[in-house]
Amino acid sequence: MVLARALLRLVFAFILVLGAAGAQAAAGADQQAQTIIHMLDYIGVDYPDTVQDGKVQDQAEYQEQREFAAQALAQLEQLPAIAGKDAVLQKARALVGRIEAKAPGAEVSTAARSLGAELIQLYGVTVAPKQAPDLARAATLFEARCAACHGAQGRGDGPAARGLEPAPSNFHDAARMDKRSLYGLYNTVTLGVRGTSMPAFTELSEADRWALAFLVGGWRNPPERRAEGEALWRRGAGKGELGDFRRLVTATPAALAAPGAPDLGAVQAYLVANPAAVAAAGPAPLAVARTNLNESLAAYRAGNRPGARQLAISAYLEGFELVEAALDNVDPGLRRRIEEAMMAMRSDIEQGRPVEALVTRVQQVEALLAEADRKLSDGEMSPATAFVSSLLILLREGLEAILVLAAIIAFVRKTGRRDALPYIHAGWIAAVLLGVATWFVASHLLSVSGASRELTEGFAALLAAAMLLYVGLWLHNKSHAQAWQTFIRDKVTGALARRTLWAMAGISFLAVYRELFEVILFYETLLAQAGEARRPQVLGGIGASALLLAVLGGLILKYSVRLPIGLFFSTTSWLLVAMAVVFVGHGIAALQEAGLLTSTPVDFVAVPLLGVHPNWQGLAAQAAMLALTLAVLLAGRRSARG
Repeated sequence: MVLARALLRLVFAFILVLGAAGAQAAAGADQQAQTIIHMLDYIGVDYPDTVQDGKVQDQAEYQEQREFAAQALAQLEQLPAIAGKDAVLQKARALVGRIEAKAPGAEVSTAARSLGAELIQLYGVTVAPKQAPDLARAATLFEARCAACHGAQGRGDGPAARGLEPAPSNFHDAARMDKRSLYGLYNTVTLGVRGTSMPAFTELSEADRWALAFLVGGWRNPPERRAEGEALWRRGAGKGELGDFRRLVTATPAALAAPGAPDLGAVQAYLVANPAAVAAAGPAPLAVARTNLNESLAAYRAGNRPGARQLAISAYLEGFELVEAALDNVDPGLRRRIEEAMMAMRSDIEQGRPVEALVTRVQQVEALLAEADRKLSDGEMSPATAFVSSLLILLREGLEAILVLAAIIAFVRKTGRRDALPYIHAGWIAAVLLGVATWFVASHLLSVSGASRELTEGFAALLAAAMLLYVGLWLHNKSHAQAWQTFIRDKVTGALARRTLWAMAGISFLAVYRELFEVILFYETLLAQAGEARRPQVLGGIGASALLLAVLGGLILKYSVRLPIGLFFSTTSWLLVAMAVVFVGHGIAALQEAGLLTSTPVDFVAVPLLGVHPNWQGLAAQAAMLALTLAVLLAGRRSARG
């Protein structure tokens, strides 16, 4: 067991290193790019008032503009090297030169905004809310966090504003707010403003920060202007220019002003005050997937492989994954083929395949998405389909958890070690409670991205695999007669080792939690897809599936205790080791879908139920788990013979 514990430590270390590396990779470049864009936004807003006709109006403010430009250039140089970066660097150096030369305000402002827009496109920076901001919650937050300085109405006249330099922003100042985008306001809330009293509100959720940006960004617009914008929006104006959150939040009112054209500034004023109108008009998930696929292809043609890969990941996480559960209820085979094709496209990008090969791959995925579109649009769900879909969701997702729980409970009953039962039951009960809480938070309080869901599932699966391996090897060590007699002699009057008890509790928790959140999301999708008329069939499917799982668990408990003790330990240990291998396959697949790990397709059979996916990384991880397990078992057997 010394080797088994060393193996467990190795697996845990791998998981922790992988998680840290993934988090750093996901957040590092994006956060740095956000900071650069934030500084460029401030240059675009403040420089025109700082330098007029080649003369500095405020020396301190001008020094700050120079410093912001120099810092933006320095941080831009530190970003990952990708195709297109050199051209952006040249523009950043040119911007620094124009500020040093005290160039006209309009010229510098335009150059700063253009540079920020190119940076967003080049590095795929996240610049839009994932759902319609909650303005009522924003009003409450503003009163609690912002009113002391900015004033109750956001005019910069709060009781704490006296003596502050620079003074807090007046959000009703039309001349200044016309130059500010909602994305710029969001960055200010997120990052703060160095050298001022404006702090960074990183403790607020992303959704709350966007809500505050929408709230203050809309105060400058009087009700009549919003009403004018609503009328224009209903007639179709602005649907192309402002029809999604990304375009809405990156546009400034000044940039939308065009003589002789519809007043898009009024449309923006309406949408900022009524963001749900944007969400209602937003593109369907499969349309988002198609758009991102084509943008990925365009980025690849331009030589931007990192950007192309990120867009391909977004096509899955922000597009297809949102209808994955619904499609699984209709045609699970098609869902699997689309997943495989989209993973293969990422692999093509990572391997630097010819552009023609990627064009063919995109056409393949688009054909599959078109088929999915037809399947999802084919009328209402029949009663039989609703029942069977509901039954299979819980049966499919709950089978692994029930096998693990039944095996562990059978062990403690077989050995009379009922002191472990409270730990096991506490584990799965805590998982149920946390799963429901996670769903509530994700549905009502925070926006949980597809990547976050996949990362949660992936790391939970790998942790569960590590614990399953530990307990499985521990059980196998007791399957030999001499080892079992020693165990009985040493443990019959006391409790199991504390480490083993907590390992069992951890397995109970992880085996249930990794499935439960996804099960709840699947049923939420199924209920929306089936409609009120098919709710009884959906609930009936849940009941039937729960009954089948309970029967399966009962059979395991009933018949396993009749096995001879050595055979029972050996069988249970191999079951847990097998489940560890399955969980490793699931964990690697989830991390690949989130874009944390690459996927290299191989010609191999796919058995998703067993965590077997036809790619080199997943198969290698499962093979490595099996090889290490066999090595530890053989070493343990030699030690026992000695």
